[in-house]
Amino acid sequence: MSYHYYLLHKPFGYLSQFTGEPDDLLLGSLYPFPKDVYSVGRLDKDSEGLLLLTNDNRLKTRLLNPRSLHTKTYWVQVEGDITNDAISLLESGNITISHNGKLHLVDPAICKKINAPDIPERVPPIRFRAEIPTSWIELTITEGKNRQVRKMTAAAGFPTLRLIRSAIGKIQLGELAPGKVIEIAEDKVTAVFK
Repeated sequence: MSYHYYLLHKPFGYLSQFTGEPDDLLLGSLYPFPKDVYSVGRLDKDSEGLLLLTNDNRLKTRLLNPRSLHTKTYWVQVEGDITNDAISLLESGNITISHNGKLHLVDPAICKKINAPDIPERVPPIRFRAEIPTSWIELTITEGKNRQVRKMTAAAGFPTLRLIRSAIGKIQLGELAPGKVIEIAEDKVTAVFK
């Protein structure tokens, strides 16, 4: 069997899947993926950025195993000028979020304030309020609970306005434009996720 590996910059408004309701925006409309290829992990409809898609089920199983602890890095535009205290809280592992109806204490993360990344404006654009500034952080986590980053920044007092996954492990979004797909070689993927 030949394995295929694709990197996709998922645009805002798309589901991380190939089937859905008639009005849903789905991955299959972005590229003619082979029928046996699926995304490894998800980004919710309101999030953007890097998705890895493959038909390599061993890799999918390994990456989706919570014990694998591979990193996921996000660029996050938050409402307000984020403080050092909030950044420390996001890194601390002392934030509790709701997950599947239960409380979950998140693992420690890596967080830093960054300049706005060089990326296209979102379509549609985020809501803009002149009296409230925004700022950007880069947040790296090893978990992947549903809407975890959004819940974490809200708990720290800085709600997420825009969320873009910029890296999975050492694989970077780079200059890949929204909606674009590239196929990558198996050796590149396996070198990163040994």
